[in-house]
Amino acid sequence: MSQQSKSSSPDSNRIPGEHLTADERLFKPPTIIERRAFVHTDPWRALRILGEFVEGFDELADVRAAVTFFGSARMPVHDFWYQRTVETARLLGENNFAIITGAGSGVMEAANRGAQEAGTLSIGLNIELPEEQEVNPYVDRTVHFRYMFARKTMLVKYSSAFIFPPGGYGTLDELCEVLTLRQTGKIGAIPIVLMGEQYWDGFVSWLDSTVRAEGKIGPGDLDLFHLTDDPSRVVEIVLDGWRNRSPDV
Repeated sequence: MSQQSKSSSPDSNRIPGEHLTADERLFKPPTIIERRAFVHTDPWRALRILGEFVEGFDELADVRAAVTFFGSARMPVHDFWYQRTVETARLLGENNFAIITGAGSGVMEAANRGAQEAGTLSIGLNIELPEEQEVNPYVDRTVHFRYMFARKTMLVKYSSAFIFPPGGYGTLDELCEVLTLRQTGKIGAIPIVLMGEQYWDGFVSWLDSTVRAEGKIGPGDLDLFHLTDDPSRVVEIVLDGWRNRSPDV
């Protein structure tokens, strides 16, 4: 073959990997290095995130009436609020609400325990943590998550009410996020209940005397949640919210 004919070949000046069509790139086998690198890239993470949403939607699609409990994982069984949470979840279960938690110990375990005592569906949405969180023994249906925001979406999406017994940073994070969703109209008038008047008093007082007083929230924003110690009152609030829900729910 002449030098001229070589230079006239369509691919003679083609740099490997360049000018490939999208289909060519799709079917081109990856190298070992590419295979290893891809599982640590953002496109791969996006697929894993999508997979978590798909799994969550699939596992919870049949849940119509449910209540989500947030609260401390560091609450021992003998704690007053552990026992009060069991009672509250049991009463809600007896009123045909499924119970959703983060699947861990403390308040989450107590709520799932109350659900099982009532014979209602007990759901746990577990999260991968540096120190592995074990699913408590009172969960009937478990969904596992790597990403907090995907898990939070599921904790909110299928819930008809949100209950907050005492908790720490995680509980405060979830409470403020739910309140923001209510305040901005991202979710409807779903009941938010803080259980533990003495525990939450300082937080609520600060919201009123500082945050509201300085105009960082509106006066009506303090009406977005209820405060009670009484499990029966929690059930009344949840049932009122259910009866007043949008007809398209």
